[in-house]
Amino acid sequence: MKHTVHYTFFITGVSSGFGRAFANAALAAGHRVVGTVRKEEALAEFEALAPGQAFGKLLDVTDEPSVLRVVAEVESEIGAIDVLINNAGYGHEGAVEESPIEDLRRQFEVNVFGAVAVIKAVLPYMRARRAGRIIGVTSMGGMITLPGLGYYHGSKFALEGILESLGKEVAGFGIHVTAVEPGAFRTDWAGRSMVRAPRSIPDYDAVINPWRERREGYSGHQPGDPAKAAQAVLEIIASDAPPAHLLLGSDAVRLVREKLTSLNSEIDAWEYLSRSTEFA
Repeated sequence: MKHTVHYTFFITGVSSGFGRAFANAALAAGHRVVGTVRKEEALAEFEALAPGQAFGKLLDVTDEPSVLRVVAEVESEIGAIDVLINNAGYGHEGAVEESPIEDLRRQFEVNVFGAVAVIKAVLPYMRARRAGRIIGVTSMGGMITLPGLGYYHGSKFALEGILESLGKEVAGFGIHVTAVEPGAFRTDWAGRSMVRAPRSIPDYDAVINPWRERREGYSGHQPGDPAKAAQAVLEIIASDAPPAHLLLGSDAVRLVREKLTSLNSEIDAWEYLSRSTEFA
């Protein structure tokens, strides 16, 4: 797929952050973009970005019947979806013991079940055409962990596994799947988009409070530029052999490498025990 050919993108969550950056980059490159939003007033605002080229759709990704209906409408009324960018999602912060189980269900409903619902709605069309690109926006938090983000990490680790397995299932159909794993970028993720569980157990003060303060103070000052991330995503969409995983940001590269080094060391240290569990 080359940028000189214009495609139809379906991008979830284009009101702000990465979703808006992806949409702006695709529109600037001449592609058509169908962008989903949660509020009625955001529809006209999005379509005004590029009249006749930007198409807004009202959608809650956790409403599976609506997902199926909207995708079918796009396919029949606007055009074949060539590129899906599953971007809609949010972060939850809180110690696991302090965070209500309902928060975990909601985190997975949006970040995992919602993302998979959109993929499943788009796949039959891409499979019939034997072509397509699926980009899943996960996080470096789908590969490494930090204190206070257990529910969020759980959702992103789950999505990583689904995307990686999916990529192997659909490779023979001309469909490429990439998990995009951003580090700290200047979006609203750590600000107004973050759901924070109330603090209630003093034993966790020493580990949770410093990380919470750091994230709150860091919001709006992250090193990552969403516009540059969007250009990187356009580059892999144009590739004939896109990666299964794409880290974005030097922090993501550094932290994931540190995780892999630590994991290898741990495997080596306990290999004798791991291998002791087989029949002699």
